[in-house]
Amino acid sequence: MDAGRRDVLKAGGGTALLTLLAAAGWLKPGEAQAAWNAAAFETHSLDATVKALGGGSAAASKDIAFVSTPDIAENGAVVPIGISSSIPKTESIAILVEKNPNMLAAVFDIPPGTEPAVTTRIKMGQSSNVYALVKADGKFHVASKEIKVTLGGCGG
Repeated sequence: MDAGRRDVLKAGGGTALLTLLAAAGWLKPGEAQAAWNAAAFETHSLDATVKALGGGSAAASKDIAFVSTPDIAENGAVVPIGISSSIPKTESIAILVEKNPNMLAAVFDIPPGTEPAVTTRIKMGQSSNVYALVKADGKFHVASKEIKVTLGGCGG
């Protein structure tokens, strides 16, 4: 099979799947865009990020834990981060990287009744403090961990 035909079949299959999901009501592009908080992803400080996410200030908390997060990352392009919260009524968990061009790396909404823990991979340009920002019962709590990067991510 020639490569051009294969590409057309892959693209057509993906388009068909998206169309079916939208028709069934499972995929609503407008809702996904409405949830995007562009202002929060353009912040450059912890306080500005908390404000953009709808809070006033964040209190330090020992109830937030970094799990499976290395002290030294061998490759800044794929740094594994795991965060768990033992704060009751956790609503969301955000990951912030102090020295990245835009501080906010990810925000995860935590549905009620689920375990408040997330794992992902982020990109870090250089060694930096990483903050776990937890919104629980309308208040913000924060914990931090320094991660050293040996091979550049955002900066090359």
